[in-house]
Amino acid sequence: MTSRPRSTVLLASLSLVLGLTAAAAADTADPLTTDLDRLLGDPRLASSAVGLVVRDADTGDALYRRSGHTRFQPGSTAKIVTSAVALDGLGPDHRWRTDLATTAVVQGDELAGDLYLRGTGDPTMLAQDYDALAAQLAATGVRTVRGELVADDTWFDSVPLATGWAWDDEPHYYSAQTSALTFAPDTDYDSGAVAVRVSPGAAGGPPQVTVTPPVALDIRNTATTTAGGGGVQVNREHGGNVVHVSGSIAPGAAAQAAYISVDDPTRLVAGLFRASLAAKGITVTGGTGFRATPAAARVLATRQSMPLRELLVPFLKLSNNMHGEVLIKTLGRKFHGQGSWPAGIRALESLLPGLGADPLTMNLFDGSGLSRMNVLSPDLMTQVLRSARAKPWFRSWYDALPVAGRSDRMEGGTLRGRMAGTAAAGNVHAKTGTLTGITGLAGYVTNADGRKLVFSLMFNNFVSGVPRDIEDAIAVRLASDRAGQSQPGARARHRDAPGTAPKVGPGIGSDPVRDLECSWTKSC
Repeated sequence: MTSRPRSTVLLASLSLVLGLTAAAAADTADPLTTDLDRLLGDPRLASSAVGLVVRDADTGDALYRRSGHTRFQPGSTAKIVTSAVALDGLGPDHRWRTDLATTAVVQGDELAGDLYLRGTGDPTMLAQDYDALAAQLAATGVRTVRGELVADDTWFDSVPLATGWAWDDEPHYYSAQTSALTFAPDTDYDSGAVAVRVSPGAAGGPPQVTVTPPVALDIRNTATTTAGGGGVQVNREHGGNVVHVSGSIAPGAAAQAAYISVDDPTRLVAGLFRASLAAKGITVTGGTGFRATPAAARVLATRQSMPLRELLVPFLKLSNNMHGEVLIKTLGRKFHGQGSWPAGIRALESLLPGLGADPLTMNLFDGSGLSRMNVLSPDLMTQVLRSARAKPWFRSWYDALPVAGRSDRMEGGTLRGRMAGTAAAGNVHAKTGTLTGITGLAGYVTNADGRKLVFSLMFNNFVSGVPRDIEDAIAVRLASDRAGQSQPGARARHRDAPGTAPKVGPGIGSDPVRDLECSWTKSC
C-alpha cells in the first residue's frame, strides 16, 4: 500500500481545523455585524471608500466599526458639526439684526445726512422685511434723507464664496454668495438667491418673467409661448447678473420657477431698500454708498431674525447651504472679531472639544459641506452625535433633523420620501449628504429592543449612481435590530429610493448633470 506523504497529512489536518474554526466563528459572529458586512459588500461599492460606525448612544460601546478613523468627504452631513458647534457657541436664542442708523439730526421731516443700512448676516430677510424697516423710518416722520443711502455689509468680510467650491456651481442657488446684507425669495430662506418665475404670454409672444424679490437683474428673455412648449431654461452668466430665459412654454401652462444665485447681493439689497423707502414716501437725495456705519451712529429702526433654534428647521431639514456659511462667519465674528471663513473655522475647532471631538482629526473649509476639501471621520461624527444628547439645546436640534418617511416637507425634509413603511419611518432622525460621488447619512435610531443608537455612514468615490438604497437598508436594519437575531432578508433594493434627487441641476432645464441633495433641486 502506498503511504501518503507526511506533509499531505498535515495539510489535510490543518485544513480541517481551519474549516471547523471558520464554521465556529460564523456560528458565533454577531448577527448585526454579519448583516451589515453583507449590505456593505454590495458590488456597487467595490473600490469605493466605505465607512460606518454604530454606537450605543448611552454607553458609547461600538456595535459596528468600519474605517471609523478614516477621513471622508462628508457632503452635507458636515452640517451636523456646524449646527451643533453653533448652538454651543452662539446659543439657541441667537438672532441676527438689521439696523437703520445715522449720525445726522432730524429737522422736521428731513434727515440731514446719510442713512446707514447695516446687516449682520440675517439669512431670513425677505422683501417685506425691508419694507417693514422703511415703514419704521416713515413712522418717525422722516420724508427726505439729505445724504446717501449707505449699505454696510462689513460685519462679514468681502469674500463671497468658500474655498473648494466648484466655479460652475456659482450660478446655482445652493452655491450662493455669503454677505452680511442679503435677502431670500421665500420662507425656505435661500439667502443670496432669487426665484425666477416664467408664465405663458400670448401665443407666439414671449412668456412673462417675474423675479422675487424684485431686484435689478438684466433679464434677457428669448423664450416663446408656443403650443406644446418644450421647456424653459433659466441661466445666469458666471460673474454677473445677466440672466438668460430661453426655450418655450405652452399657452395656459402652469408657471415654472427656477432658483438662481445672484452676484453682489449687497448692491442688490441697496437697490431693493431704496425702492422700499420710495414706496413709503421717503426720498433719498444722494447716491448709494458702501462702507461701515460710524460707531457713534444711533439706531432709528431695527429688525431681528428668528432665533437660531427655529432657523435649524430649514437649515437641517432642507440642507440649506447658506445657513451653514452664515453660522461659520458669525462664529468668526463673535470669537475672533472677523466675519470670515478662516476665523469661523478657528472658532469651530476651539469649540469642538466641548462636543467630545478632536479638531485635529478633521479639516473643514466651510459650514455647509459643499467644499470638496472638507474631510472628517465617522468616529468624529458619532462623538458629536453622542455628546449633543447632554446639551440643553438637544431637543430642538434633534427635532430639526430630517425624519425618515415623514411626508410633510418641514418634518421629513430630505428623508421625507425614504424608508416609509419600515421600522425606520418616524424613527431615524438623520442628516443626509450628497455630492457627485459622495453620499452619507448620520444621526439617531432606536432599535427594536429600545436601545438608542448613533450612527455615521459615509460612501466616497462610487461611480454607479447614488446608492441611497444601501443607506436605507442599513438604517432599516439598525431600526429593526434585536439582540442575537439575524435578518438575512435585509437587503438593498438596487434602485434610487423614492423622493430622492433626479440627476439634474437645480432650476428649470438646468444643464449640469450631477448628484445633489433633493432639496437643492426643490424635489423634496
